[in-house]
Amino acid sequence: MRRRSLLALAPVGLVSACGAMPGSGSGRRTVKVWLMKDSASTDFVRDFTAAFERDHDDLRLDIRIQEWTGIGDKVQAALDKDTGDGPDVIEVGNTQVSQYVERDRLLDLTLESRLHWGSRDWLPGLAEPGQFIGHQYGIPWYAANRVVIYRKDLFQRAGVKAPPRTRDEWLDLTERLNSGGNQGIYLAGQDWYTLAGFIWEEGGGLADDGGGGGWRGTLDTPAALRGMDFYRRLQALGEGPVDADEEHPPQAGEFAKGRVAQIVAVPGLARTVVQQNPELEGKLGFFAVPGKTAGRPGAVFTGGSDLVVPNNTHDQDGAVAVVAALAGARWNTRLAKAMNYVPNKKSLAKDVADEEGVAAMAAGAARGRATPSTPQWGAVEADNPIKAYMTKVLGGADPATEAKRASRRITEALNTLD
Repeated sequence: MRRRSLLALAPVGLVSACGAMPGSGSGRRTVKVWLMKDSASTDFVRDFTAAFERDHDDLRLDIRIQEWTGIGDKVQAALDKDTGDGPDVIEVGNTQVSQYVERDRLLDLTLESRLHWGSRDWLPGLAEPGQFIGHQYGIPWYAANRVVIYRKDLFQRAGVKAPPRTRDEWLDLTERLNSGGNQGIYLAGQDWYTLAGFIWEEGGGLADDGGGGGWRGTLDTPAALRGMDFYRRLQALGEGPVDADEEHPPQAGEFAKGRVAQIVAVPGLARTVVQQNPELEGKLGFFAVPGKTAGRPGAVFTGGSDLVVPNNTHDQDGAVAVVAALAGARWNTRLAKAMNYVPNKKSLAKDVADEEGVAAMAAGAARGRATPSTPQWGAVEADNPIKAYMTKVLGGADPATEAKRASRRITEALNTLD
């Protein structure tokens, strides 16, 4: 995924390498690992390194922290090396895997994932982007996704005793909250990640590969149009701008003003809200984006990271051992608890149930999805026709007409060669 857009992180400059504990004794093989800035704490890296080297007395780890800015070009350069001195394991955004697979630069980890790593239990929003033609190249590591952050006091004042169980209930209570000078919800008109979840919930998609016959935009399908209609109805219950996304202005600032009952965002944004308005301390709650039926959260866009092994690794066995440890239940759960992430397996959701925001994320992540798994998707986002489509529909234009126009632009972008 693009961490800046999902987790609102804004790394700048370069971070110096974070060296791991040196190996003891001679004869150890060094496994080089690239992890991304803010994915794991210094304590996690230190403790993982020490434990891994105790368990693997023939290996030592050299873990280096990388910046998200410019990482695509840096990873491509490392994958293209023939010298064997590049990284052996790389953390990449879940939606970035396809661009590296396309050039046949990643090790196929299908056998290990099926026989030893419990791949059937993985979160789909992490596992599916790591696949290509049925083969697994990206191994799920951690996830994050949007939930509803809400004002508990405003819910109580409106007589709302519990979070909504369905999308219809969500609309009803949001309309009740939209009174007395308050906005029932603040939802910007171009929050296309949230729209994607509504489209998936209806059984539609942003684009489809036609069973191998070429990618095409699918915003004009009946299912996708139903998703857009739900977005339109929900967005109308607040005062979010129809011609801007959730960062213009930042929705945390709008929520912090104290007149908004709900926003759709990653749970970590609640900290920013409270920092801007300390009076909201203890007044914020979280629930998973509701689905169409009770007891089943709605589909959501899932961001996060996968672990990959370059084909040019100098130590395939060592690299696979590192991936197995990082993605295994012990260290994956520890990472999730330390960093407020969702673990990579649905069965591990119970291990983060004691933190309300993360528990809400985990519930949604079980039905998470990612953007279409094609290297060309970046070209769609570069000049995003989905945003323009949303603005036009929210402004009163005919949805079917605008959906066809946006779908054509998506099709063109997905079938344009670099």
